[in-house]
Amino acid sequence: MTIISRRGLAIVAGALALSFNANAQERHYRFAHDQQLNSGYSVAYDIFSAKLKELSGGKMLVDQYPGAQLGQEPQLLQLVKSGDLDFAIVSSANTATISPQAGVMSLHFLFRGEDHMVKALADPQVFEAIRDMIDQTVQGIHVIGLGTQGLRNMYSKREIRKIEDIKGLKIRVQATATEDATFAAYGAQTVHMPFGSVYTSLQTGVVDVGENSVNVYLINKHYEPAPVLSLTQHEANNAILWISDKLWQSLNDDQKKWVLQAGRDVSTQEPKKAFDLERSAADKLKAIGIKIVPDVDKSGFSKISDPMLDKLAKELGPHADKIKTLIKSIQ
Repeated sequence: MTIISRRGLAIVAGALALSFNANAQERHYRFAHDQQLNSGYSVAYDIFSAKLKELSGGKMLVDQYPGAQLGQEPQLLQLVKSGDLDFAIVSSANTATISPQAGVMSLHFLFRGEDHMVKALADPQVFEAIRDMIDQTVQGIHVIGLGTQGLRNMYSKREIRKIEDIKGLKIRVQATATEDATFAAYGAQTVHMPFGSVYTSLQTGVVDVGENSVNVYLINKHYEPAPVLSLTQHEANNAILWISDKLWQSLNDDQKKWVLQAGRDVSTQEPKKAFDLERSAADKLKAIGIKIVPDVDKSGFSKISDPMLDKLAKELGPHADKIKTLIKSIQ
């Protein structure tokens, strides 16, 4: 039997106490989204968690729950609001389920392309306007960053080269008033469903057309039931990074600064990385033989949607109208 001196026991006890105290200062937080890894959402997590770990000296550690493990986006928003989830990144379109004015980000052709989107999402005034919209219309949840998964495109079993090609077709869209109004004006039938149901709905014919970014189309294998991707680029696929008010109120001033800085890094870094993923995804799709239609005539779509842009923003409310004006003014 090994005999340990009192001094040795004291040293061991002290080391255990130091280890316990160090671990006690660490805290793990949950960050959830509904996309797979290697998506714009997981890129946002990587940026956010790494920065928060760095700023906090390793004391604020964020764990990722991807692929709708904790629920689809409307459920994630409710979990954050109730304080049962710390962080989430959710599409601005699904944010309209708790703040209808967020539908402004889904206005068709509001963004003029990749460069415009990257600049707009990094713009402090755009962020502040979206933050203020949420703070003044929703309780229990706060905006800390913005992100994107690129531009949305239509995919189906057939090519979509012009607006006439979607007349009468059933298109799965996100549940916002702006999308319902715009797609109906194009002559399509809109269908709402959770993102997780899109694959089987395309497979069974419940819907004729899906619409999402190139990388989302790839990593969720929507090319299997809908093997033709038409680059309509009709709408931004933007997202909002959230923190629960319950967590926010528990943080000290330094921790709040760290969270906001990490969120700012997402706004300034994630969009460019998301568009890099879009280009890589297109290459992968071509390599496996998926047909991509690049030369879509967008004039018919924009002829209808452009006059609706100002009208819909005003109808949504003053916050939406301000956000629309700020985004359009960015050069």
